[in-house]
Amino acid sequence: MRVLVIGTNGQLGKSIKKVISKVSQKKFFIFVGRDELDLSKEDSINNYFEGNDQFDVIVNCAAYTAVDKAEEEVVLANQVNHIAVKKLANIASDQQAKLIHISTDYVFNGQSDEPYAETDETSPINMYGLTKRAGEQALQDVMPMNAIIIRTSWLYSEYGNNFVKTMIRISKERDEINVVSDQVGSPTYATDLANSILEIINSESYKTMNKATEIYHYSNKGAVSWYGFAKEIFKIAKVRCKVNPITTQQYVLPAKRPRKVLTSKDKIARAFNIKTPEWRESLQACIALLCEVK
Repeated sequence: MRVLVIGTNGQLGKSIKKVISKVSQKKFFIFVGRDELDLSKEDSINNYFEGNDQFDVIVNCAAYTAVDKAEEEVVLANQVNHIAVKKLANIASDQQAKLIHISTDYVFNGQSDEPYAETDETSPINMYGLTKRAGEQALQDVMPMNAIIIRTSWLYSEYGNNFVKTMIRISKERDEINVVSDQVGSPTYATDLANSILEIINSESYKTMNKATEIYHYSNKGAVSWYGFAKEIFKIAKVRCKVNPITTQQYVLPAKRPRKVLTSKDKIARAFNIKTPEWRESLQACIALLCEVK
């Protein structure tokens, strides 16, 4: 089985590579970054697949994730999050390969106090969410079978730029910081998501061809505000930095953010027997690794 992972330099791509390095299957995984396969350029996509053997599974971790910049760079965000996803779906369909595509909880507007199910209506409130939803819809149109969409949220890891690493860096530069307290979600440790993707690929049910394309939600268990998340980061990292709660109205950004997005993980648990660690537990594991790097 040949598995292509697109987005090797991102948080999730690096986390999958870390997880795969510890198992015998690593020889079957091929990782590509933007230098080899650039989703912003159709020629790059064509050239890569024309110059390589076919794959059994394609995992698309690559995305345009600059939420605020997407409000201005609409064409680029749409190309990477929508048009390129449709192209990958066509390629996977032609190769009779399975496709796992990573999406976002930002396809929801955040007005519900109940956890969103995969069947709930989507209603994005920013351009990033709109382009990711368009990508989901294009994939489902092209591949009514043999694809999986995984919506995740608040992704962080020991790699790249993310909220956890930013907070730890800022704590060394300032004595206090203001953090939004009225936006609530579920943090996701990229290693947990990477392990779940590997479990899916290895599951017997996933090996069956011509199964209907499905959407699944995955994040760590529990809910917290950005303010509460920051406080817990400082507590675990044992750093002194005062956190002041502020409202969304006090911290104006170009793109609107959902007020509260919690997602139900029941479906992915039933389908693949996947367990979701509690977010504090995973945060401790990540910070422990970050401290080792020091």
